[in-house]
Amino acid sequence: MNPEVQDIYVVQVANENHLTLADTICKEMEQSAKARGTGIAKRSPLYLMEKMLEGKAVIATTNTGEWVGFCYIETWEHGKFVANSGLIVHPDHRKSGIATRIKAEAFRLSRTKYPNAKIIGLTTSLAVMKINSELGYEPVTLSELPADEAFWKGCSSCVNYDILNRTNRKHCLCTGMLYDPEKEQQKPTEKKPETWNFLKESKLYERWMRLKQRILLRFQDRQRSKKTERELEAV
Repeated sequence: MNPEVQDIYVVQVANENHLTLADTICKEMEQSAKARGTGIAKRSPLYLMEKMLEGKAVIATTNTGEWVGFCYIETWEHGKFVANSGLIVHPDHRKSGIATRIKAEAFRLSRTKYPNAKIIGLTTSLAVMKINSELGYEPVTLSELPADEAFWKGCSSCVNYDILNRTNRKHCLCTGMLYDPEKEQQKPTEKKPETWNFLKESKLYERWMRLKQRILLRFQDRQRSKKTERELEAV
């Protein structure tokens, strides 16, 4: 595949020529997760290398080969679901629009390799929600995401994993999003269902996210207080 080149950036499916960047990408993922207080599923350089060799990763670089951004795809339930995971952009290149281009290429790659799969995502970022919305994703309940235990294990490195467990995977600070290809396969004469207009509803959704955060974190604090009280009583 010919890489897409615009301005100083090259966005393409990663290959063996990018293996040496895996360690740098992993370190940036970890630092970004710590800074945001939420968890990108922790991955090893070897795991990212495997994705590159399998043709299941998208990488952005400058024309001189400097790493700019990265994303990879994973499958669940025998290809029924596909996730575009681990989106990360180097701090020096954020707010440049490169994240949108990486996500678009990862989406295209997912549709090419798994045309019948539902494409899913979990995020706390309103910016990522906007990008996903433009690609055709819609917000869904967590119950509509894969039931595969391995999928949820990927959340275990997140600081909010306790909330997810305590609510039996019904609630979390992350929002689930899903692209259903069946909706795109409807006959032209059929009236398509109204899609979620992120730009129209983003302010309302942002308020809801803040409210959800206060409620869930308060719930978490109460649970911790009860645990501390039980431990003190046991002394």
